[in-house]
Amino acid sequence: MTEALTIDADYLTRHLNALLSIASPTGFTDEAVRYTARELERLGLEVKLTRRGAIRALRKGRSRRPARAIVSHLDTLGAQVKALKTNGRLELVSIGHWSARFAEGARVSIFSDKGTYRGTILPLKASGHVFNDEVDTQPSGWPHVELRVDALSRDRNDLVQLGIEVGDIVAIDPQPEFLDNGFIVSRHLDDKAGVAIMLAALEAMQRQSIETPVDTYWLFTIGEEVGVGASAVLTPEIASLVAVDNGTSAPGQNSSEFGVTLAMADQTGPFDYHLSKKLAYLCRSHGIPLQKDVFLYYRSDAASAVEAGHDVRTALVTFGVDGSHGYERIHLHALVSNARLCALYGASDVEIERDADEISDLSGFTHQEVPAAAPSQEIETE
Repeated sequence: MTEALTIDADYLTRHLNALLSIASPTGFTDEAVRYTARELERLGLEVKLTRRGAIRALRKGRSRRPARAIVSHLDTLGAQVKALKTNGRLELVSIGHWSARFAEGARVSIFSDKGTYRGTILPLKASGHVFNDEVDTQPSGWPHVELRVDALSRDRNDLVQLGIEVGDIVAIDPQPEFLDNGFIVSRHLDDKAGVAIMLAALEAMQRQSIETPVDTYWLFTIGEEVGVGASAVLTPEIASLVAVDNGTSAPGQNSSEFGVTLAMADQTGPFDYHLSKKLAYLCRSHGIPLQKDVFLYYRSDAASAVEAGHDVRTALVTFGVDGSHGYERIHLHALVSNARLCALYGASDVEIERDADEISDLSGFTHQEVPAAAPSQEIETE
């Protein structure tokens, strides 16, 4: 049955576009949670939420253990108001780790208790007619930008009258473009594309009545961009966790905007040997283009789960992103490839049955036996 597994690309892009239209910087994720939870319920899953809104959706299998989990995150980068300035503009601090270089010129929404205001993030010296060459020589960084509010805001008192306060959330417009050639350009593809991938994989499994050997949890977290991620959404039954997130397509990296990029390590160290090997095997045996990469300045939901004390096997599958944490670009080919892999993984047989128990003896423990290298050819010499 899995040989004929098909992903509905229109379903995937439709939900990606809808998710991008919902502002969800870390700390302001409720509406994205509601949207995703309703779709999971429509697909027939049993949906539970944590207190703050992380989603745990169960698709039951033939056995309860060792359960699997696939995870992506609903939260995105953003900003908060740090200070109301005397010139009537706002000083900002970033939500998540991203450069103010990518914030310059961004259109935004400011969420205050009195309503939503629109605005633009500008460098402090924004007018070439005033500052001449200083526009090009001023430093880049969050202390060197400010938010111009599109309302009467001549001074700090005007900002107070508008109801804008320190700590208000600022959402950055995604400005998505879905091109006919399959490229998608937008902010916040990290990780709303991962969420859309998981939904598309689930839709395919439900539509084609694909059975799973064990319970599979489909997890959606709300604090990955600030390092919390999957720290508090796993259950004791979960033995393996596959994160779906962006790969870094850039010079010096092996990621690609096509196919699946399997991360072998990030800044927290190598991912699980056996789980990563299985995912690579599934790609190769089902004709999914695959490349592997190592990320030096990167962490994901998998890292937060392990750091929180969960003894789970972890792996990271990614869709290559050009310009990560800025104006990001991906290709539909990678999204469909990753969705296929997620569905195939959910349907695959359990190979390490010992993982059903959190603690057990040596019986059934894994091996990391490497086959002997093929003998090298003799070099003929005169």
